[in-house]
Amino acid sequence: MEDCSLPQDSLFLGFDCSTQSLKATVLDAYLNIIISELVNYDSELPHYNTKGGVFRDQIVNGRIVSPTLMWVEALDLILHRLEMSNLNFGKIAAVSGSAQQHGSVYWKNGSFEILSSLDPKKPLVDQFLDAFSIEKSPIWMDCSTTEQCKAIEIAVGGGLELAKLTGSRAHERYVGPQIRKIFETRPEIYQNTERVSLVSSFMASLLIGGYACIDQTDGAGMNLMDIEHRTWSKIALEATAPGLEEKLGKLAPAYAVAGSIASYYVERYHFNKKCVVVQWSGDNPNSLAGLNLNIYGDLAISLGTSDTVFGITTDHKPSLDGHVFPNPVDTKSFMVMLVYKNGSLTREGTLLVSDFQT
Repeated sequence: MEDCSLPQDSLFLGFDCSTQSLKATVLDAYLNIIISELVNYDSELPHYNTKGGVFRDQIVNGRIVSPTLMWVEALDLILHRLEMSNLNFGKIAAVSGSAQQHGSVYWKNGSFEILSSLDPKKPLVDQFLDAFSIEKSPIWMDCSTTEQCKAIEIAVGGGLELAKLTGSRAHERYVGPQIRKIFETRPEIYQNTERVSLVSSFMASLLIGGYACIDQTDGAGMNLMDIEHRTWSKIALEATAPGLEEKLGKLAPAYAVAGSIASYYVERYHFNKKCVVVQWSGDNPNSLAGLNLNIYGDLAISLGTSDTVFGITTDHKPSLDGHVFPNPVDTKSFMVMLVYKNGSLTREGTLLVSDFQT
């Protein structure tokens, strides 16, 4: 039998790709923090001209996006910083990460070839300049898809039916309505897209040098997945856009291994070729997992860029309010959540006004 034990000096690398920054944390086998680095998009990648990590469209009402390439360059920068801190990448046994939910990335036809043949002599950002059919990714703050939400709900028999099927009624930030909008308004872009990733599966894809699966928990935040069977819903797909299932790829459990670290990182940073990349998932599901929230009735509150309250249940009852996701660490239960978009940014704005007035 193969020995699956790890050396006692093994390290574990985790990322958090949030709205405003990319953070990397290295832990040892005893959960001690060895190194932590952070890249702030606005201040450290100013050439993308973001504010709070995003663009607010001045022409299209409610359109809020982030430059996809910015996330790639942030990964370049943070890995370089870890290298400069004398991190021994060869001791890293596993890599995983957390990402803002509901953001979507659109890979141009032919991009798999780029992803699977990375040149270790070049930074990532230089190799992905022409990889995306849409250069700015819609994110969770976007609210420009109201008409698409209405159309999807009508197509499946109403908001409550969609919630029963996918865990949520149609929401503007969800990826399904975003995809339908692209198909309706920019059909040539849709046709030139070979894969749609969430931010979480996008970042995992960069690390394995291939298309990582969307995980079932983050994938529930798309209005596309059958929440009961944890597979793509044919009904929801047909209500969104034609030929979509092929562009989405397969689903995987949030705790599954996405693949081995790509040879690019082995050659450029001297990762161990046996290092595994575990599925990335959404920030809120990963918060539930990290808090070890496993007692029914317990709730957690997160006061972040958006404010959330979440807990677990064995019975997912459809509702027009709130959201249901598969529990990322327990296949027999579900995560229930309420989200309020006007979180820390509103609080910070209020504090600034208060300080100015005093």
